[in-house]
Amino acid sequence: MNGKFANQIDTSWDTSFSSMISMMKDFFKGNPERRPEAPLPMASYAPGPNKEAAASVTWFGHSAFLLEIEGKTLLFDPMFGKAPTPFPVRNQRYSRELPFKIEELPVVDAVVLSHDHYDHLDYGSIIKLKDKVKNFIAPLGVGAHLQRWGVAPEIIQEHDWWDEFTFEGLQLSCTPARHFSGRSLTDRNATLWSSWVIIGEETKIFYSGDGGYDSHFKEIGKKYGPFDLTLMECGQYDARWAALHMLPEETVQAHQDVKGKLLVPVHWGAFTLSLHAWHDPVERAVKAAAEAGVDIATPKIGESITASADEHSKSAWWRIE
Repeated sequence: MNGKFANQIDTSWDTSFSSMISMMKDFFKGNPERRPEAPLPMASYAPGPNKEAAASVTWFGHSAFLLEIEGKTLLFDPMFGKAPTPFPVRNQRYSRELPFKIEELPVVDAVVLSHDHYDHLDYGSIIKLKDKVKNFIAPLGVGAHLQRWGVAPEIIQEHDWWDEFTFEGLQLSCTPARHFSGRSLTDRNATLWSSWVIIGEETKIFYSGDGGYDSHFKEIGKKYGPFDLTLMECGQYDARWAALHMLPEETVQAHQDVKGKLLVPVHWGAFTLSLHAWHDPVERAVKAAAEAGVDIATPKIGESITASADEHSKSAWWRIE
């Protein structure tokens, strides 16, 4: 549409005068719990090949995670920088450090990107990673950023919504999300945003990317579900921009819509990009999951979970005493 990408339905957030005034009031009023008082606890993570036969996921905070499945290693939205902004003076990462050094990571079969926002596509991380990544997989238009940063064009794949393709024996699908894109004031929606479906011989994984709740989750569930594990956006929301970022209760509903078995909430635990308490996303998601009878895992940063395991981490580690 006019050279820009668009959502399946009209998507905007409330920019009325009253809404702007209320947001300004909330911002200046402040919330002492928008950041944790101390660095977050992290699991001990030793980079290396997955020795388990089943697919495993390791969450690194926010939306960055490593999927090891059937001998392949896929790294999603690897934002490993200190702050999700080109001006990293404020809004530093909660944990201050990562549970590993990027240089220690093994060769990655593919980096998979959901969209080009700074908290998902990080220049510094890509520069450090690019020489150990065999392939980059992204929605339409995002490859231009990678090429500008020195990634060879022949190892970049770009895909539109509902594209289905084979990658190293896995079946991947680029699926819709309800969001937006852009890294400056002049390139809004110049590139596509997406969710992702990953299907192995024994395991199905769904990653929501960023976005508001809508009917596309049921479409994805009908076409590709059920999923053994879903990684669903849960954080940086506000009722005034819920069309762009799901509320935690909608996160649980979206998981049910795609016919997920185990839910892992992501897009929280690293940065403050909204007005809610930093621990609010996971608290609300755990409560909503319990009420809906949904199995939810809450791993620490750096902790690996196995998709097919009967038991998963459910400790409330974020309740720092």
